[in-house]
Amino acid sequence: MSQYDDTPKRTTFEQQAEAEALFTSIGDGAISTDEFGRITRVNPVAQEIIGYTEAELLGQWFPKIITALTMDTKVVNLIDRPITKAFLTGKPIYEKMIYRRKSGESVPVSIVVSPILLDGKPLGAVEVFRDITLEEEIDRMKSEFISLASHQLRTPLSAIKTYSHMLIDGYMGDITPAQKKSLRTIISGANRMNELISTLLNITRIESGTIAVTPKVIDVDSVIDEIVKEVSMMAADKAVEVVAKESPKPVTIRTDLLIFKEIVTNLVTNGVKYTPEGGSVIVQAKKRSADLLVTVSDTGWGIPKQSQDQIFSKFFRAPNIVRRETTGTGLGLYLVKGLVETLGGKIWFKSEEGKGTKFYLSIKPLKKQPAAKPKGEVPQP
Repeated sequence: MSQYDDTPKRTTFEQQAEAEALFTSIGDGAISTDEFGRITRVNPVAQEIIGYTEAELLGQWFPKIITALTMDTKVVNLIDRPITKAFLTGKPIYEKMIYRRKSGESVPVSIVVSPILLDGKPLGAVEVFRDITLEEEIDRMKSEFISLASHQLRTPLSAIKTYSHMLIDGYMGDITPAQKKSLRTIISGANRMNELISTLLNITRIESGTIAVTPKVIDVDSVIDEIVKEVSMMAADKAVEVVAKESPKPVTIRTDLLIFKEIVTNLVTNGVKYTPEGGSVIVQAKKRSADLLVTVSDTGWGIPKQSQDQIFSKFFRAPNIVRRETTGTGLGLYLVKGLVETLGGKIWFKSEEGKGTKFYLSIKPLKKQPAAKPKGEVPQP
């Protein structure tokens, strides 16, 4: 190997020209800023997406000239802008937002902002974003299809259940024990399909932002008692005890009754489903100074440590559950998390494989019913 390096040295000008060419040729929109958030560079794709020229953008304060909105069309505060988060954390930030074009039109974008650091101090940031209008439209069409299909499936299912019950009750003549057993299997299957349809409809409403929230003061202990009674037959079939621990004092909260009941019902039935024979599920509500805390604990199979960060993901089922329980969609906890967030609450859990799981639900009282937002309208900042 030669002791001399024959590679030609590039000048600073050549290095800058290469960096400029690389930045310009990025296939997505790209904007760089200095440490104060002022735009220092913008590529042609970014200009095309947001409708501003390079001359109009250079030197401008990024958060001011480009208005950002959440996916439900609320203006994003400065502290919540991805570029601000990148500066504060020193880490790349990934977000979906809506940018307002110069013309006033809105465009949904997927954003990645990376801070430029020197000795841990930010010297600027680079934001890369792309137009996801088509993806959002496809997702909307998918949600509409699921909603339509689910509604259409309910009609024949109702007929199946109605006539099966009539046959079991002897309205159409006597049937044999074997026939009755088969009819109960049909009804059980129809009930599972109804549950799946309800889950799909709720997920569609959550993802499209159309789920309605109607706050009113509810008696929490009464709601939990009602849920325990509703799941008692399912629990008895599995020889699992379901217990509601009542609070020393009456517990009330202003929230949406149907959504709250759906959340707790899902957690309780989940506990029953994944608890072996002879186990138990305990539900308790506690009023705290700022929120309501509901706990649902079971003595079930638990969640493996390596699966715990995925448990609220769509269609995810832990491997230890798949081995024991072949039925299931992996949508239950995904739905629960969406419903909890709809009420502005939080959900988390502690679990140990083979010993059980304890879910914690925290929700604050809703002050008033949120006003409906007209679709397609973007509020002015």
